Amino acid sequence: MNIGEIARRAGVSRSTVSYALSGKRPVSAATVQRINDVIAELGYRPNASARALAEGRTRTLGLVVPPASRRLTDVQLGFVGSVVDAAAAHDLDVLLSPSGGDHDRSFERIVTGRRVDGVILMEILLEDPRVERLSQASLPFVTIGHVEHPGASWWVDVDYGALITRCVHHLADLGHEEVVLINRSAELVAAGYGPALRSATGFLDATAARGLTARTVCCADEAAAGLACFEQIRTQWPSVTAAVTINEAALPGVQRALHRAGLEVPRDFSLTGVIAERLAEDFHPPLTAADVPAVELGRLAVDLLLAQIADAGAEPRHALLEPPISLRSSTGARRHG
Repeated sequence: MNIGEIARRAGVSRSTVSYALSGKRPVSAATVQRINDVIAELGYRPNASARALAEGRTRTLGLVVPPASRRLTDVQLGFVGSVVDAAAAHDLDVLLSPSGGDHDRSFERIVTGRRVDGVILMEILLEDPRVERLSQASLPFVTIGHVEHPGASWWVDVDYGALITRCVHHLADLGHEEVVLINRSAELVAAGYGPALRSATGFLDATAARGLTARTVCCADEAAAGLACFEQIRTQWPSVTAAVTINEAALPGVQRALHRAGLEVPRDFSLTGVIAERLAEDFHPPLTAADVPAVELGRLAVDLLLAQIADAGAEPRHALLEPPISLRSSTGARRHG
């Protein structure tokens, strides 16, 4: 069944049917209702390509992801899955494009190739040239994360600084006096990766406010690095009794290191942080943590992008989420002696 048959049965022109479907020109409510009745009767579903052509859009969103050489974390996979699901709910497709390393040309094709109606950008640096490039191109975009001075950009993020601060206060309330932040890799910190730097700032400010001895360590995003980092912590700072982390990929290695050292959580050592809920639940014992709401962030990013596409002159909007800390079983009072 095609538009011509719908037009014939509704007693209107093909262009009127097209305008009623796309909304590009006004059509009377009575005519729209008549067309919709025919569509319902015939079970018509517009061809995606024809619909995109009629609307002057691709009906595709771009999602810029880390390169394949970097294994995606659970949180990052959550972002990807939720963006795809949210787009599908609007009958939209998602085009994945890697960014970073040798993939600059792929990102540039997304920006200039008219392949997408808008872009969602992940893994934001405090000073991110990709954000500047998208702003210059006048292509609608939303970032998951935000630059240091977001200005007129649209973004969604988790308040890592505030959440790490709350984790530190929780440990201080339990009597811990020397704590360590297990951050992301030294390369990401040096590049200005937003969550890593904001977490470090929140950690240092909170430990200073509570009079705690603060230690920090960078750790690569893999289990082997987590094991090595924790062994380094035990060797270099043996009086540390608790850790805060945003490095979920390192957690399996940290768990092995704890077991190897004969430390029982939380009797001998407490651990908390900001990570994906699944990993927090799978940790042994379940990890007290602020669970990153990846599904909600992805959905919000799509909603903001569609609002921006629909109204290019709309005032920029953002959402900064601060999920509660889920008290599970990995933190306890500091043991004396």
